[in-house]
Amino acid sequence: MDEDTRTCFWPRVRQFAVPPAMIETATARRELGDWGGACAAARFDVELDVRAVARAFGSDLAGQLRADLRHLAPDLLRWHLPRTAPDGLLRPGLSATLARYPRDGPAAFHLVVRTAPRWAASDQRVSLALWHTADPGAGPRPQPRFRLDLHRHLWDARRAPELADRAANLTDHQSSDIGWAFEAGLLRAADGLPPDTPVTVRLGARRFLLLDPATGLVGQQELRDPGGLPVLPDAATWAPPDLRLLRTGAVDAERLHPLVAAALAPDHRPVRAAPPTAVDPLLVDCRGERHRVALVAGRLTPLDHPPEQLRREELLLAFGGPPLPCLQTIDRAHRQPDNLDAIVQRLLHGDRSGALTAVRQLLGDDTPLPDGPLAERLAEDEEQRVVAVLHRSGLAPSRLRHAHKHPCTPVPLDGGHPHRPRSPRRLVCSRCARMHRS
Repeated sequence: MDEDTRTCFWPRVRQFAVPPAMIETATARRELGDWGGACAAARFDVELDVRAVARAFGSDLAGQLRADLRHLAPDLLRWHLPRTAPDGLLRPGLSATLARYPRDGPAAFHLVVRTAPRWAASDQRVSLALWHTADPGAGPRPQPRFRLDLHRHLWDARRAPELADRAANLTDHQSSDIGWAFEAGLLRAADGLPPDTPVTVRLGARRFLLLDPATGLVGQQELRDPGGLPVLPDAATWAPPDLRLLRTGAVDAERLHPLVAAALAPDHRPVRAAPPTAVDPLLVDCRGERHRVALVAGRLTPLDHPPEQLRREELLLAFGGPPLPCLQTIDRAHRQPDNLDAIVQRLLHGDRSGALTAVRQLLGDDTPLPDGPLAERLAEDEEQRVVAVLHRSGLAPSRLRHAHKHPCTPVPLDGGHPHRPRSPRRLVCSRCARMHRS
Protein backbone atom coordinates (compact mmCIF):
# COMPACT_ATOMS: atom_id res chain seq x y z
CA MET A 1 0.00 0.00 0.00
CA ASP A 2 1.96 2.97 -1.26
CA GLU A 3 -0.97 5.39 -1.40
CA ASP A 4 -1.50 7.99 1.28
CA THR A 5 -3.95 6.46 3.71
CA ARG A 6 -5.20 9.92 4.65
CA THR A 7 -6.66 10.50 1.19
CA CYS A 8 -7.52 6.97 -0.01
CA PHE A 9 -10.85 5.26 0.56
CA TRP A 10 -9.83 3.26 3.66
CA PRO A 11 -10.86 5.78 6.36
CA ARG A 12 -14.35 5.96 4.83
CA VAL A 13 -14.50 2.18 4.53
CA ARG A 14 -13.61 1.82 8.20
CA GLN A 15 -16.37 4.27 9.09
CA PHE A 16 -19.23 2.84 7.01
CA ALA A 17 -18.52 -0.64 5.59
CA VAL A 18 -18.85 -2.67 8.80
CA PRO A 19 -21.21 -0.76 11.13
CA PRO A 20 -20.73 -1.05 14.91
CA ALA A 21 -24.24 -2.48 15.28
CA MET A 22 -23.33 -5.32 12.88
CA ILE A 23 -20.14 -6.09 14.84
CA GLU A 24 -21.94 -6.03 18.18
CA THR A 25 -24.77 -8.33 17.06
CA ALA A 26 -22.53 -10.77 15.15
CA THR A 27 -20.12 -11.00 18.09
CA ALA A 28 -22.88 -11.65 20.61
CA ARG A 29 -24.36 -14.44 18.49
CA ARG A 30 -20.95 -16.01 17.79
CA GLU A 31 -20.06 -16.04 21.48
CA LEU A 32 -23.35 -17.87 22.16
CA GLY A 33 -22.36 -20.54 19.63
CA ASP A 34 -24.88 -19.38 17.01
CA TRP A 35 -22.59 -19.16 13.98
CA GLY A 36 -25.58 -19.02 11.61
CA GLY A 37 -27.01 -16.06 13.49
CA ALA A 38 -23.61 -14.34 13.40
CA CYS A 39 -23.53 -14.80 9.62
CA ALA A 40 -27.03 -13.38 9.28
CA ALA A 41 -26.06 -10.33 11.35
CA ALA A 42 -23.01 -9.73 9.12
CA ARG A 43 -25.19 -10.08 5.95
CA PHE A 44 -23.73 -13.45 4.94
CA ASP A 45 -25.82 -15.97 3.01
CA VAL A 46 -24.99 -19.52 4.14
CA GLU A 47 -25.15 -21.91 1.18
CA LEU A 48 -24.06 -25.08 2.96
CA ASP A 49 -25.66 -27.63 5.29
CA VAL A 50 -23.31 -29.31 7.78
CA ARG A 51 -25.73 -32.20 8.35
CA ALA A 52 -25.96 -32.84 4.63
CA VAL A 53 -22.16 -32.77 4.44
CA ALA A 54 -21.99 -35.38 7.22
CA ARG A 55 -24.45 -37.65 5.42
CA ALA A 56 -22.71 -37.33 2.06
CA PHE A 57 -19.03 -37.20 3.01
CA GLY A 58 -18.70 -38.43 6.57
CA SER A 59 -18.55 -37.10 10.11
CA ASP A 60 -14.81 -36.27 10.03
CA LEU A 61 -15.24 -33.64 7.32
CA ALA A 62 -18.40 -32.32 8.97
CA GLY A 63 -16.63 -32.05 12.33
CA GLN A 64 -13.74 -30.03 10.87
CA LEU A 65 -16.18 -27.79 9.01
CA ARG A 66 -18.36 -27.26 12.09
CA ALA A 67 -15.33 -26.35 14.22
CA ASP A 68 -14.26 -23.67 11.74
CA LEU A 69 -17.76 -22.25 11.44
CA ARG A 70 -18.09 -21.95 15.21
CA HIS A 71 -15.03 -19.71 15.33
CA LEU A 72 -15.74 -17.82 12.12
CA ALA A 73 -16.18 -14.11 12.83
CA PRO A 74 -18.06 -13.03 9.68
CA ASP A 75 -17.89 -9.36 10.65
CA LEU A 76 -14.09 -9.66 10.95
CA LEU A 77 -13.96 -11.41 7.57
CA ARG A 78 -16.05 -8.64 6.00
CA TRP A 79 -13.63 -6.14 7.57
CA HIS A 80 -10.65 -7.78 5.83
CA LEU A 81 -12.11 -8.85 2.46
CA PRO A 82 -10.44 -7.30 -0.62
CA ARG A 83 -11.93 -4.00 -1.76
CA THR A 84 -11.67 -1.91 -4.89
CA ALA A 85 -11.35 1.79 -5.68
CA PRO A 86 -12.80 4.37 -5.77
CA ASP A 87 -15.44 3.67 -3.10
CA GLY A 88 -13.83 0.74 -1.29
CA LEU A 89 -16.64 -1.68 -2.10
CA LEU A 90 -16.09 -5.42 -1.81
CA ARG A 91 -14.19 -6.86 -4.74
CA PRO A 92 -16.93 -8.22 -7.06
CA GLY A 93 -16.89 -11.78 -8.36
CA LEU A 94 -14.55 -12.93 -5.58
CA SER A 95 -14.25 -16.61 -4.65
CA ALA A 96 -11.68 -17.12 -1.89
CA THR A 97 -10.75 -20.17 0.17
CA LEU A 98 -11.03 -19.84 3.95
CA ALA A 99 -10.10 -23.42 4.85
CA ARG A 100 -9.28 -26.66 3.03
CA TYR A 101 -10.30 -30.20 3.99
CA PRO A 102 -8.83 -32.54 4.86
CA ARG A 103 -6.21 -30.33 6.42
CA ASP A 104 -3.46 -32.90 5.84
CA GLY A 105 -2.99 -34.28 2.33
CA PRO A 106 -4.65 -33.26 -0.94
CA ALA A 107 -7.53 -30.89 -0.22
CA ALA A 108 -10.74 -32.09 -1.85
CA PHE A 109 -13.05 -29.54 -0.18
CA HIS A 110 -12.78 -25.79 0.28
CA LEU A 111 -14.79 -23.57 2.59
CA VAL A 112 -15.18 -20.55 0.31
CA VAL A 113 -16.45 -17.01 0.62
CA ARG A 114 -17.98 -15.38 -2.45
CA THR A 115 -19.13 -11.94 -3.51
CA ALA A 116 -21.67 -11.13 -6.20
CA PRO A 117 -20.69 -9.93 -9.68
CA ARG A 118 -20.45 -6.16 -10.08
CA TRP A 119 -23.91 -5.77 -11.61
CA ALA A 120 -25.57 -7.51 -8.65
CA ALA A 121 -23.38 -6.29 -5.77
CA SER A 122 -25.42 -3.30 -4.62
CA ASP A 123 -26.38 -4.85 -1.26
CA GLN A 124 -22.78 -5.99 -0.61
CA ARG A 125 -23.93 -9.39 0.65
CA VAL A 126 -21.44 -12.23 0.96
CA SER A 127 -22.06 -15.97 0.65
CA LEU A 128 -20.43 -18.95 2.32
CA ALA A 129 -20.28 -22.31 0.56
CA LEU A 130 -18.43 -25.63 0.45
CA TRP A 131 -16.67 -26.19 -2.87
CA HIS A 132 -15.74 -29.72 -4.01
CA THR A 133 -12.88 -30.23 -6.46
CA ALA A 134 -14.79 -33.12 -8.05
CA ASP A 135 -17.86 -30.97 -8.72
CA PRO A 136 -16.98 -28.09 -11.08
CA GLY A 137 -20.65 -27.10 -11.21
CA ALA A 138 -20.70 -26.22 -7.50
CA GLY A 139 -19.80 -22.61 -8.24
CA PRO A 140 -16.77 -20.66 -9.41
CA ARG A 141 -13.37 -22.15 -8.66
CA PRO A 142 -11.61 -20.49 -5.68
CA GLN A 143 -9.05 -17.93 -6.80
CA PRO A 144 -5.51 -18.69 -5.54
CA ARG A 145 -4.69 -15.00 -5.55
CA PHE A 146 -7.16 -14.37 -2.73
CA ARG A 147 -6.88 -17.55 -0.65
CA LEU A 148 -7.18 -16.91 3.09
CA ASP A 149 -6.54 -20.39 4.48
CA LEU A 150 -2.96 -19.28 5.21
CA HIS A 151 -4.27 -16.15 6.96
CA ARG A 152 -6.85 -17.40 9.40
CA HIS A 153 -6.21 -14.38 11.63
CA LEU A 154 -8.29 -12.40 9.12
CA TRP A 155 -11.46 -14.38 9.89
CA ASP A 156 -10.93 -16.83 12.80
CA ALA A 157 -11.64 -15.15 16.15
CA ARG A 158 -9.16 -17.46 17.92
CA ARG A 159 -6.31 -16.37 15.65
CA ALA A 160 -7.09 -12.64 15.51
CA PRO A 161 -4.24 -11.71 17.94
CA GLU A 162 -1.75 -12.90 15.29
CA LEU A 163 -2.65 -9.88 13.17
CA ALA A 164 -0.11 -7.65 14.91
CA ASP A 165 2.91 -9.82 14.07
CA ARG A 166 1.77 -10.69 10.58
CA ALA A 167 1.00 -7.05 9.70
CA ALA A 168 4.25 -5.82 11.23
CA ASN A 169 6.26 -8.35 9.20
CA LEU A 170 4.82 -7.03 5.97
CA THR A 171 4.77 -3.34 6.93
CA ASP A 172 8.04 -2.91 8.82
CA HIS A 173 10.25 -5.48 7.10
CA GLN A 174 9.00 -5.45 3.52
CA SER A 175 12.14 -3.63 2.35
CA SER A 176 14.29 -6.58 3.52
CA ASP A 177 11.64 -9.07 2.34
CA ILE A 178 11.60 -10.95 5.64
CA GLY A 179 7.83 -10.91 5.54
CA TRP A 180 7.69 -12.36 2.03
CA ALA A 181 10.18 -15.10 2.91
CA PHE A 182 8.08 -16.08 5.95
CA GLU A 183 4.88 -16.15 3.89
CA ALA A 184 6.60 -18.20 1.17
CA GLY A 185 7.55 -20.78 3.79
CA LEU A 186 3.91 -21.05 4.90
CA LEU A 187 2.80 -21.53 1.29
CA ARG A 188 5.34 -24.30 0.65
CA ALA A 189 4.39 -26.11 3.85
CA ALA A 190 0.65 -25.86 3.17
CA ASP A 191 0.97 -27.17 -0.39
CA GLY A 192 3.54 -29.86 0.44
CA LEU A 193 6.30 -28.30 -1.66
CA PRO A 194 10.04 -28.81 -1.05
CA PRO A 195 11.60 -26.00 1.03
CA ASP A 196 13.82 -24.91 -1.88
CA THR A 197 10.90 -24.41 -4.30
CA PRO A 198 11.00 -20.91 -5.91
CA VAL A 199 7.94 -18.76 -5.22
CA THR A 200 6.80 -15.64 -7.07
CA VAL A 201 5.29 -12.40 -5.76
CA ARG A 202 2.70 -10.56 -7.83
CA LEU A 203 3.75 -6.90 -8.12
CA GLY A 204 1.09 -5.86 -10.62
CA ALA A 205 -0.45 -6.81 -13.94
CA ARG A 206 2.04 -9.17 -15.64
CA ARG A 207 4.77 -8.27 -13.15
CA PHE A 208 6.14 -10.93 -10.81
CA LEU A 209 9.21 -11.09 -8.61
CA LEU A 210 11.06 -14.36 -8.05
CA LEU A 211 11.77 -15.59 -4.52
CA ASP A 212 14.46 -18.25 -4.92
CA PRO A 213 15.95 -19.70 -1.69
CA ALA A 214 18.90 -21.03 -3.68
CA THR A 215 20.05 -17.51 -4.63
CA GLY A 216 18.97 -15.58 -1.54
CA LEU A 217 15.73 -14.20 -0.22
CA VAL A 218 14.83 -12.37 -3.42
CA GLY A 219 16.17 -12.97 -6.89
CA GLN A 220 16.85 -9.94 -9.05
CA GLN A 221 14.74 -11.38 -11.82
CA GLU A 222 11.39 -9.75 -12.58
CA LEU A 223 9.04 -11.98 -14.57
CA ARG A 224 6.09 -11.24 -16.81
CA ASP A 225 4.57 -14.64 -16.07
CA PRO A 226 5.02 -16.96 -13.06
CA GLY A 227 5.56 -19.86 -15.45
CA GLY A 228 3.77 -22.44 -13.31
CA LEU A 229 5.61 -21.46 -10.11
CA PRO A 230 3.48 -20.93 -6.97
CA VAL A 231 2.39 -17.34 -6.40
CA LEU A 232 1.97 -15.77 -2.97
CA PRO A 233 -1.65 -14.71 -2.37
CA ASP A 234 -2.35 -11.01 -2.01
CA ALA A 235 -2.87 -11.32 1.75
CA ALA A 236 0.74 -12.52 2.01
CA THR A 237 2.23 -9.54 0.20
CA TRP A 238 0.09 -6.52 1.20
CA ALA A 239 -0.50 -5.75 4.87
CA PRO A 240 -3.97 -4.84 6.10
CA PRO A 241 -4.29 -1.04 6.06
CA ASP A 242 -5.25 -0.60 9.72
CA LEU A 243 -1.69 -0.45 11.04
CA ARG A 244 -0.79 2.40 8.71
CA LEU A 245 -4.10 4.13 9.36
CA LEU A 246 -3.29 4.07 13.07
CA ARG A 247 0.28 5.29 12.57
CA THR A 248 -0.74 8.19 10.34
CA GLY A 249 -3.63 9.19 12.59
CA ALA A 250 -6.17 8.74 9.79
CA VAL A 251 -8.19 6.41 12.07
CA ASP A 252 -8.09 6.02 15.85
CA ALA A 253 -8.37 2.67 17.61
CA GLU A 254 -11.93 3.44 18.71
CA ARG A 255 -13.10 3.16 15.09
CA LEU A 256 -11.43 -0.19 14.43
CA HIS A 257 -13.03 -3.59 14.75
CA PRO A 258 -12.60 -4.63 18.42
CA LEU A 259 -10.55 -7.72 17.50
CA VAL A 260 -8.33 -5.61 15.25
CA ALA A 261 -7.93 -2.89 17.88
CA ALA A 262 -7.02 -5.50 20.52
CA ALA A 263 -4.27 -6.84 18.26
CA LEU A 264 -2.84 -3.60 16.90
CA ALA A 265 -3.41 -1.30 19.91
CA PRO A 266 -3.33 -3.59 22.97
CA ASP A 267 -2.98 -0.64 25.36
CA HIS A 268 -6.14 0.99 24.05
CA ARG A 269 -9.15 0.90 26.35
CA PRO A 270 -12.59 1.36 24.80
CA VAL A 271 -14.23 4.62 25.81
CA ARG A 272 -17.91 4.70 26.59
CA ALA A 273 -19.61 6.94 24.05
CA ALA A 274 -20.68 10.26 25.49
CA PRO A 275 -24.37 11.15 25.22
CA PRO A 276 -25.12 13.33 22.20
CA THR A 277 -24.99 17.02 22.93
CA ALA A 278 -27.56 19.51 21.79
CA VAL A 279 -26.89 21.00 18.36
CA ASP A 280 -27.09 24.72 17.96
CA PRO A 281 -30.31 25.69 16.13
CA LEU A 282 -30.29 27.06 12.61
CA LEU A 283 -30.99 30.79 12.42
CA VAL A 284 -33.42 31.82 9.67
CA ASP A 285 -34.50 35.31 8.57
CA CYS A 286 -38.25 34.82 8.55
CA ARG A 287 -40.52 37.76 7.70
CA GLY A 288 -38.31 40.38 9.27
CA GLU A 289 -37.38 38.38 12.36
CA ARG A 290 -34.60 35.97 13.30
CA HIS A 291 -36.15 32.56 13.96
CA ARG A 292 -34.71 29.22 15.10
CA VAL A 293 -34.99 25.79 13.48
CA ALA A 294 -33.72 22.86 15.56
CA LEU A 295 -34.03 19.11 16.05
CA VAL A 296 -36.89 18.24 18.41
CA ALA A 297 -37.44 14.53 19.06
CA GLY A 298 -35.35 13.79 16.01
CA ARG A 299 -37.23 16.12 13.64
CA LEU A 300 -36.36 19.56 12.31
CA THR A 301 -38.89 21.90 13.88
CA PRO A 302 -39.44 25.69 13.69
CA LEU A 303 -39.28 26.85 17.31
CA ASP A 304 -40.75 30.33 16.90
CA HIS A 305 -44.08 29.50 15.22
CA PRO A 306 -47.14 28.17 17.08
CA PRO A 307 -48.65 24.94 15.73
CA GLU A 308 -51.78 26.71 14.51
CA GLN A 309 -49.76 29.08 12.35
CA LEU A 310 -47.70 26.19 10.93
CA ARG A 311 -50.86 24.31 9.96
CA ARG A 312 -52.23 27.40 8.19
CA GLU A 313 -48.94 27.99 6.37
CA GLU A 314 -48.76 24.35 5.22
CA LEU A 315 -52.32 24.60 3.91
CA LEU A 316 -51.51 27.81 2.03
CA LEU A 317 -48.39 26.19 0.60
CA ALA A 318 -50.47 23.25 -0.67
CA PHE A 319 -52.58 25.76 -2.65
CA GLY A 320 -49.52 27.43 -4.17
CA GLY A 321 -48.89 30.16 -1.64
CA PRO A 322 -45.39 31.47 -0.85
CA PRO A 323 -43.50 29.19 1.56
CA LEU A 324 -42.72 30.34 5.06
CA PRO A 325 -38.90 30.79 5.22
CA CYS A 326 -38.63 28.46 8.22
CA LEU A 327 -40.59 25.75 6.41
CA GLN A 328 -38.57 26.38 3.25
CA THR A 329 -35.35 25.78 5.23
CA ILE A 330 -36.71 22.48 6.58
CA ASP A 331 -37.87 21.38 3.13
CA ARG A 332 -34.44 22.13 1.68
CA ALA A 333 -32.78 20.11 4.44
CA HIS A 334 -35.12 17.17 3.74
CA ARG A 335 -34.40 17.20 0.02
CA GLN A 336 -30.61 17.46 0.35
CA PRO A 337 -29.56 17.13 4.00
CA ASP A 338 -26.11 18.03 5.27
CA ASN A 339 -25.47 14.37 6.08
CA LEU A 340 -26.46 13.20 2.58
CA ASP A 341 -22.93 11.96 1.94
CA ALA A 342 -23.01 9.76 5.07
CA ILE A 343 -26.39 8.33 4.01
CA VAL A 344 -25.06 7.61 0.50
CA GLN A 345 -21.97 5.91 1.95
CA ARG A 346 -24.17 3.62 4.03
CA LEU A 347 -26.21 2.74 0.95
CA LEU A 348 -23.05 2.05 -1.08
CA HIS A 349 -21.81 -0.41 1.53
CA GLY A 350 -25.15 -2.18 1.79
CA ASP A 351 -26.25 -0.70 5.12
CA ARG A 352 -29.72 0.34 3.99
CA SER A 353 -31.18 -0.05 7.49
CA GLY A 354 -28.59 2.39 8.85
CA ALA A 355 -29.33 4.81 6.02
CA LEU A 356 -33.09 4.63 6.63
CA THR A 357 -32.52 5.16 10.35
CA ALA A 358 -30.65 8.37 9.55
CA VAL A 359 -33.50 9.45 7.26
CA ARG A 360 -36.10 8.75 9.95
CA GLN A 361 -34.08 10.77 12.45
CA LEU A 362 -34.19 13.65 9.99
CA LEU A 363 -37.81 13.42 8.86
CA GLY A 364 -39.58 11.53 11.62
CA ASP A 365 -41.70 8.45 11.12
CA ASP A 366 -44.72 10.11 9.53
CA THR A 367 -43.26 12.76 7.21
CA PRO A 368 -43.18 11.70 3.53
CA LEU A 369 -39.86 12.04 1.77
CA PRO A 370 -39.95 15.00 -0.66
CA ASP A 371 -38.46 14.85 -4.14
CA GLY A 372 -34.78 15.69 -4.36
CA PRO A 373 -31.30 14.14 -4.29
CA LEU A 374 -32.03 12.09 -1.17
CA ALA A 375 -35.22 10.58 -2.59
CA GLU A 376 -33.51 9.88 -5.92
CA ARG A 377 -30.62 8.09 -4.23
CA LEU A 378 -32.93 5.94 -2.11
CA ALA A 379 -35.00 5.00 -5.18
CA GLU A 380 -31.87 4.11 -7.16
CA ASP A 381 -30.64 1.94 -4.32
CA GLU A 382 -34.00 0.13 -4.15
CA GLU A 383 -33.85 -0.68 -7.87
CA GLN A 384 -30.29 -1.99 -7.56
CA ARG A 385 -31.30 -4.17 -4.63
CA VAL A 386 -34.05 -5.75 -6.70
CA VAL A 387 -31.39 -6.80 -9.21
CA ALA A 388 -29.31 -8.28 -6.39
CA VAL A 389 -32.32 -10.25 -5.11
CA LEU A 390 -32.94 -11.60 -8.60
CA HIS A 391 -29.30 -12.66 -8.87
CA ARG A 392 -29.42 -14.56 -5.57
CA SER A 393 -32.63 -16.23 -6.76
CA GLY A 394 -30.97 -17.45 -9.96
CA LEU A 395 -32.85 -15.07 -12.25
CA ALA A 396 -31.44 -12.89 -15.03
CA PRO A 397 -32.71 -9.30 -14.92
CA SER A 398 -31.89 -8.76 -18.61
CA ARG A 399 -34.08 -11.69 -19.60
CA LEU A 400 -36.76 -10.45 -17.23
CA ARG A 401 -36.88 -7.05 -18.95
CA HIS A 402 -37.35 -8.63 -22.39
CA ALA A 403 -40.04 -11.04 -21.17
CA HIS A 404 -41.87 -8.55 -18.97
CA LYS A 405 -45.63 -9.15 -18.98
CA HIS A 406 -48.47 -8.65 -16.53
CA PRO A 407 -48.90 -10.57 -14.34
CA CYS A 408 -45.09 -10.77 -14.52
CA THR A 409 -43.33 -14.12 -14.38
CA PRO A 410 -39.69 -14.59 -13.26
CA VAL A 411 -37.53 -15.96 -16.05
CA PRO A 412 -34.76 -18.47 -15.11
CA LEU A 413 -31.19 -18.18 -16.33
CA ASP A 414 -31.24 -21.40 -18.33
CA GLY A 415 -34.51 -20.63 -20.10
CA GLY A 416 -36.13 -23.82 -18.77
CA HIS A 417 -38.81 -24.21 -16.17
CA PRO A 418 -39.11 -21.52 -13.52
CA HIS A 419 -36.54 -21.96 -10.78
CA ARG A 420 -38.08 -23.46 -7.65
CA PRO A 421 -35.81 -23.23 -4.61
CA ARG A 422 -36.43 -25.54 -1.68
CA SER A 423 -37.87 -22.69 0.36
CA PRO A 424 -40.06 -20.32 -1.72
CA ARG A 425 -39.01 -16.71 -1.41
CA ARG A 426 -40.73 -13.49 -2.32
CA LEU A 427 -39.47 -11.57 -5.33
CA VAL A 428 -40.13 -8.08 -6.64
CA CYS A 429 -40.40 -7.09 -10.27
CA SER A 430 -38.12 -4.11 -10.87
CA ARG A 431 -40.56 -2.50 -13.32
CA CYS A 432 -44.00 -2.90 -11.77
CA ALA A 433 -43.06 -3.52 -8.09
CA ARG A 434 -45.44 -6.46 -7.93
CA MET A 435 -44.69 -9.16 -5.38
CA HIS A 436 -44.66 -12.80 -6.45
CA ARG A 437 -43.14 -16.09 -5.42
CA SER A 438 -40.50 -18.05 -7.33
